[in-house]
Amino acid sequence: MQVLVYGAGQLAQMMYLDGAALGIDVRAVDVNSNTVVHPVSKARLDGTIAQAIDWADALTVEFEHVPEDLLEQAEASGKLLPGMASVLIGADRVREKQLLSRLDIPNCPYQIVTNVDQLPDCVQQLGERLIIKASRDGYDGYGQWRLNKAEELPQLQQQLAGLDLEKVPLVVEKMLNFDRELSLIGARSRNGEVMVYPLAENLHHQGQLHVSVAPATASNEALTARAQEIFTRLVEGMDYVGVLAVELFQCGETLLVNELAPRVHNSGHWTQAGAHTSQFENHLRAVLGLSLGATGNIGGDAAVSAMVNIIGCDDHQLALLSIPGVHLNWYGKSVRHKRKMGHINVTAESYQALGNKLQRLSGYLSTTHFPCLPDESQRLANIR
Repeated sequence: MQVLVYGAGQLAQMMYLDGAALGIDVRAVDVNSNTVVHPVSKARLDGTIAQAIDWADALTVEFEHVPEDLLEQAEASGKLLPGMASVLIGADRVREKQLLSRLDIPNCPYQIVTNVDQLPDCVQQLGERLIIKASRDGYDGYGQWRLNKAEELPQLQQQLAGLDLEKVPLVVEKMLNFDRELSLIGARSRNGEVMVYPLAENLHHQGQLHVSVAPATASNEALTARAQEIFTRLVEGMDYVGVLAVELFQCGETLLVNELAPRVHNSGHWTQAGAHTSQFENHLRAVLGLSLGATGNIGGDAAVSAMVNIIGCDDHQLALLSIPGVHLNWYGKSVRHKRKMGHINVTAESYQALGNKLQRLSGYLSTTHFPCLPDESQRLANIR
């Protein structure tokens, strides 16, 4: 079986590696050069994109910002999963908000802005503490601005005045005092089978994910059921096929959808070592019409996992592999500020044991590039 992935980054690479074990051949489209490449070596492969589409049993994406002309070509083949409409929802916050409203799924109060003169009305309607997001091309904290008090509004309007907001509107959200950030990763297959992973608890720094822990601490059946109900309503409402990531804010007992990602997701990388079937394998299974694999934690209900992102550095020590249950995944990229260079998965039999392993891991990593790890490891180590 054969899959063509649009995008040639680390997510396509990890799909290739999991697909190889199943005898699934995965190739990638470098959307910057419009060429077909090997997902690991990045070597250019013979043939055009059109020929690769004919070759493939299924087409999919590793990120949502694929040029629309390529998406249209893929959609016309009838093989693109998830479909173009779902991919575009992940690429455009306005479409995303419209979907959430149509499906009556709770999310942050918001307004759409196409002119900076509308911002004072946003303050009037939503309050003076706002998160302003570009509706397209924003990720990892880019394309976002904050308003902390009304006095800052004139300066913010001036800062945004040069943007073409008719072309790329802003989504202005009320800044909420949420308790924590969660995500639910799951998959829906061609035949409608749905499988979800345990809720993950996510720790961000400067707009980027640094640490995920799964299952999330202090979870309960009611919280998990609410998250799963949201996921099911989304995938059925979109007739979605593949892995979908739903990022959530927890406010007390309420869950609000923050963002959707129509693909395998950073907060699901822990599944490589911690789950019976990784998100990458399940995505391939879903788009090819195969039965989905089990999503529970290896080691049973008490087992826990963490994923630690390696961002903007390559100064980790390979001696960290001496820690039992620690797995390194390196992407083979050149170092760049805020660039995701790789990640570390850690598995343990309890939160306390996980915290102790993360404390040991901290000894091999600089606090400059891993600022969240010391406090998070201490928090987990204290859970009884």
